[in-house]
Amino acid sequence: MLALVVAHLVVALVLPLLSARGHRPAFLVAAVLPAVTLVWALAHAGAALGPGVSESVAWAPTLGLELAFRLDALSLAMIVLVSGLGALILVYSAGYFGPTSEEATRSAALLLTFAGVMLGLVLADDLLTLYVFWELTSITSYLLVGQRGDKREGRRAALQALLVTVFGGLSMLLGFVLLGEAAGTYRISEIVAMGRAGEIGGGGMVSAALLLILVGAFTKSAQLPFHPWLPAAMVAPTPVSAYLHAASMVKAGVYLVGRLAPGFSDLAVWWVPIAVAGIGTMLVGGWRALAETDLKRVLAFGTVSQLGFLMVLFGAGGRISALAGVAMLLAHGLFKAPLFMAVGAIDHATGTRDLRQLSGLRHALPGLAAAAVLAAASMAGLPPMLGFLGKEAAFEAFLHEGGVRGWTIALGLLLGSVLTAAYSARFVWGAFGRKRGRDATPVHPPGRLLTVPVWLCALGGLATGLAFPVADALAGTYAAQYVPADAEAAEYHLALWHGLGLPLLFSAVAIGGGLGVHRLRRQVKRLSRRTPFDAQAGYENTVAGLERVAVVVTGRSQVGSLPAYLATILAVVVALIGPVTLLMGTWPAQPLYHQVAQVPLAVAVMVAALAVVRSRRRFTAVLLVGVIGYGVGGLFVVEGAPDLALAQFLVETLSLVAFVFVLRRLPAHFTGKPTRRRSQWAKAALATVGGVVVAGVAVVLSGARVGPASASDDFLALAPDGAGADNVIAAILVDFRALDTIGEIGVLFVAAAGVASLVLATRYDRRHSSGQGSPRHEEDVLG
Repeated sequence: MLALVVAHLVVALVLPLLSARGHRPAFLVAAVLPAVTLVWALAHAGAALGPGVSESVAWAPTLGLELAFRLDALSLAMIVLVSGLGALILVYSAGYFGPTSEEATRSAALLLTFAGVMLGLVLADDLLTLYVFWELTSITSYLLVGQRGDKREGRRAALQALLVTVFGGLSMLLGFVLLGEAAGTYRISEIVAMGRAGEIGGGGMVSAALLLILVGAFTKSAQLPFHPWLPAAMVAPTPVSAYLHAASMVKAGVYLVGRLAPGFSDLAVWWVPIAVAGIGTMLVGGWRALAETDLKRVLAFGTVSQLGFLMVLFGAGGRISALAGVAMLLAHGLFKAPLFMAVGAIDHATGTRDLRQLSGLRHALPGLAAAAVLAAASMAGLPPMLGFLGKEAAFEAFLHEGGVRGWTIALGLLLGSVLTAAYSARFVWGAFGRKRGRDATPVHPPGRLLTVPVWLCALGGLATGLAFPVADALAGTYAAQYVPADAEAAEYHLALWHGLGLPLLFSAVAIGGGLGVHRLRRQVKRLSRRTPFDAQAGYENTVAGLERVAVVVTGRSQVGSLPAYLATILAVVVALIGPVTLLMGTWPAQPLYHQVAQVPLAVAVMVAALAVVRSRRRFTAVLLVGVIGYGVGGLFVVEGAPDLALAQFLVETLSLVAFVFVLRRLPAHFTGKPTRRRSQWAKAALATVGGVVVAGVAVVLSGARVGPASASDDFLALAPDGAGADNVIAAILVDFRALDTIGEIGVLFVAAAGVASLVLATRYDRRHSSGQGSPRHEEDVLG
């Protein structure tokens, strides 16, 4: 599994070279790897629907860090979307981007990179592994939405998506750490199993962890009130919208909720926020879609609405709801991706995607219209599409549960489904219907690369609806993690016909109500504009407020005084670290010194430190600082660390040389203006307290280790035979951390180059008598 993820990234690196020969071959080559991944996943479907396929790669085994992956039913469903739809969208991209497109080269590589990190996300069986891939999807999304960064609208949308999702990601990371520490493991499968068995302690810590994780899931899946970033991201090219914002990335939050829900769905702290945010998002998204005139924004708000629907199904229900969740997860990808691609084809064919300017396309583009109607039918929940199966199972889940909770959620989903049917009808009418008083829009036929992927996806929704036992087997394996409420719930399966009943009545009401709302579209459009809640304005006001706070804080704190900055740093260190060390630290039972030679060295260091603060000349101060450094190096020698002492002497010598050359260009004295005695006493007191606290913390921390570090055991064991060295420090520097040592040598070279530049500059001044360093120059510098 890790090999597949890495293969995506490696091929993405070489794609720009292939794009130089033509954009179309680059996209077609990029589509191969996701297709291979889909074939691999389907080949392991038997094991995925059984015990699952697990793989782990040790990252830092001593620290317990590893990359863990697992293929199970939910991962398999996501791979169908991520890799299956990804391959089709990459083929579609070959026809979408023109041969001279400047965005095509980077888009091919970034789309394949995104496919790789998204694959890693859905296969991750470790919270930290999942977080790494989670944030990588945010970064690739930022690059894909912003494209080359030459358009202000694109930059704003990309930045908004990045800020919102990264904010949620950081919250989620804190939740992961709390949950992992409470469970004693970061393996997701183990945490879910412990959650089902009620074996996770921690009480309030688990509740806080779940709420923090939900914040991350809500931001990624555009839940209320974080949803505005998704419609704003529609400035991206249509293939990006079809892949990231319909089929894959926006489902990451839903996937995370679905992954953890079997272990925590019975906790109110889990299902209440999900039910409230999910139903609210479904209604707001559906309502806003009825007022949009850009076909992509109609679909974007529709996606927001559907994500709220999915969030409720995965997070707030039981076994039947889980069945509906997996069915709707697949259905949403299979109808929303082709609808986005159809919009791209319409844009190519007509030059616009404004539904007010489009008319009569059902006659001009009958094939594309038929495929789009098929996909829209699944979105609205018409039989025999997969969307119908999922929606009826959703109604059954909460109607069967009954009670206040069940009926409230069921009615909320019904109202949201009415809006879904309404904006589905609005999309079909707006894209392909004939508008009264408007001539047919002139078109030029789109190529097959733009239409065949649309048909394949739309037919996929029809085929999986007709072949419902396949979808039921996949969804049933995931739903088996839930304990059925009763025998009837245990026997429920996805099917096209469950007989007459309330779920079928709800489906009929949703379709009929949606068509009725569409007939009243003019009145609805006027009403939908009168909304008291504007989340986009809330985001903009929040960002503006943060900027104002930053300006105020910076204006107050950055006063241009070095003593003020040092005093702030020391005060923070003393206030935060000092009390914690006093309360929780233990003073080690060690003698004041180990060897007599340490005493004169320590005295020399302290005397030099006191003399530095009394020094009036810069050169004197630098020499005294050098004495301190050499004194510390002498302590290293006494302690038996000659390698470390040698490095200390080298650094001190180099620093001293650099200082000398710099001081030649500065006044000899620090300042001619004596400071007030009260100020001197205050600074001395703060410096003394800060020094005492830092020294005390160093002693306490040095005594906290009672044995050799576990990470060092391997170094000690491998040094004689593996590196051929008796000195473990030498083995670490030359063998185990050789790359680090090379980097440090590079730093020394850079510093040496700076010193050489100063020497050369000094010689230049002497030859040309610039006057720098003379008493006259010193007076000029001092003013």
